[in-house]
Amino acid sequence: MKVAQVVNVDFALRHFLLPLMRGARERGHEVVGLCAEGPLLDLPRAEGFRIIPVPMARSLNPVAQWRAFRALLDIFRAEEFDLVHGHMPISGLLARAAARVARGRGRRPRIAYTCHGYLFNQPGPWWRRALSLGLEFAAGRITDTYLTVSAEEAADARRLRIHARATAVGNGRDPALFRPDAEARAALRAELGARPEDCVVIAVSRLVRHKGFPELLAAMPATPPNCVLWVVGERLASDHGADLEPLFAAAGAALGPRLRRLGYRTDVARLLAAADVFALPSHFEGLPMSIVEAMLCGLPVVTTDIRGPREMVLPGETGLLVPPATVEPLATALRSLAEDPARRARMGEASRARALAHYTEAEVVGRTLDLLGL
Repeated sequence: MKVAQVVNVDFALRHFLLPLMRGARERGHEVVGLCAEGPLLDLPRAEGFRIIPVPMARSLNPVAQWRAFRALLDIFRAEEFDLVHGHMPISGLLARAAARVARGRGRRPRIAYTCHGYLFNQPGPWWRRALSLGLEFAAGRITDTYLTVSAEEAADARRLRIHARATAVGNGRDPALFRPDAEARAALRAELGARPEDCVVIAVSRLVRHKGFPELLAAMPATPPNCVLWVVGERLASDHGADLEPLFAAAGAALGPRLRRLGYRTDVARLLAAADVFALPSHFEGLPMSIVEAMLCGLPVVTTDIRGPREMVLPGETGLLVPPATVEPLATALRSLAEDPARRARMGEASRARALAHYTEAEVVGRTLDLLGL
């Protein structure tokens, strides 16, 4: 079977779709990736995957979206895929619409979609949420296989009649890669200047406001002096919203060496193994892959009580949940873990056990491929 995996940007294809593409190829299928051109496509191309660049735009600009739709339509008509699998709200909508139009001339590719988070569940103006819901409802009518990463959003899809058979597949990572690693812990803590008594809080995400960085940076001064924050990630060129550099500059002045910005890293598994607590105080999410990675590495997770994270973290057992967009509860949660190494250890062990039971890559990829009929 010839399969198109369609997503918006290179970051998403490399970090979210590549395991699924590998799994489909291992089952004997031809898999082609479609997304905006970018440097992070070097790995899938090195692995032999054909990647077709598409002028995707992460915006509501109708001219840009029409250009992307026309490009997808031309590609689908030329390539004659058996299955078109779209991801993310805008790129997933365009992929399904173009695949539906391309069904003419006797060709009938099956159309699949994986929701990684609904725009209508995100904070924003009412008109944007209403537009998102309307578009999701319309696109659901032309979708053969409808998947979500979050169980709550699969329930949303069924309740709102977006798709009657919406099924949650989850997210997963390889526990052989993401695991506790004493050697990496010692080496990286020495390299980054973390003392044995330090509690290293690590945040791994794109540097955008909705990942909760304003609250995280504001909470850190209220934590003990041995509480250190490592920030891993960068802002993508396609990201929207306020520039966080002034906030990081102010936090750097207040925290000094307690704040380390590490940028984009390819050794995230080793960095997680070197940390003590994972923090992701997002305002909205799908089912965060970064939490899966942290749990597999044996870290307690401090995150927000929102869709996605709250179905992953068991409060008081594998981590702590706090209200979104608040500082004091986040500071209290971080402080309580920084002051109690034994509690961190217990939560970390429970966190890894839960991830091994629910969020392993092989299980999630296998379940997804089965549902796709691959």
